Amino acid sequence: MVIMSAGTWIIMVTKFLEQAKVFSASKEAAREFWTKPSVQEGASSLKAASPFRYIAETGIVAAEHHEGSMRDAIDLHSWTAMSIQRSVDTINTRLQGGLAFLGTVGSTSPFVGLFGTVWGIYHALTAIGIAGQASIDKVAGPVGESLIMTAIGLATAVPAVLGYNLLVRRNKGAMDRVRNFAADVQSVLLGGFRHGVAPTATTMSTPTTGTTSGRVA
Repeated sequence: MVIMSAGTWIIMVTKFLEQAKVFSASKEAAREFWTKPSVQEGASSLKAASPFRYIAETGIVAAEHHEGSMRDAIDLHSWTAMSIQRSVDTINTRLQGGLAFLGTVGSTSPFVGLFGTVWGIYHALTAIGIAGQASIDKVAGPVGESLIMTAIGLATAVPAVLGYNLLVRRNKGAMDRVRNFAADVQSVLLGGFRHGVAPTATTMSTPTTGTTSGRVA
């Protein structure tokens, strides 16, 4: 139970900080990436550890290497989509790490506490059987221990369940931002402007054509 409780709090704090970095990187991408004249400069403006820079660089590399016989085998849209989706899946897998442990602790720790309760009651009944009478001094100790085990099980399970639900909800918000950014990057790589934004005089150049035809922000 001590290991479960310690692991729960370590994972919750670690994942919360990791998610906070993703949200901070999202704000940085909105502030820096889309104000640059090209996707290459936009990617370079982001921090090296930023997941949004990782997505942008993955898309750029995919677009630049769509050449030769590959053009006949697969179109640019499908090629960049597969490459960017793999980077998004990698980020999602990283964010999901540790949540299974929280779910396991939240599901099993109450039963571990219940097992302790049963064990304590068993000892109480054994003491009564040996003494031949149900005196308070024979029952109080084992029953008290069993109640303590129940309380420990609940104290371990409740933070794990609450932390799991909180982190899952924050993960969903973080991944929504990641997927939206990935879709916008692919739109720029293919058409020179962001998804859902009509082309205007304000532009961002793509790595494949070097021309500009879409609004940046």
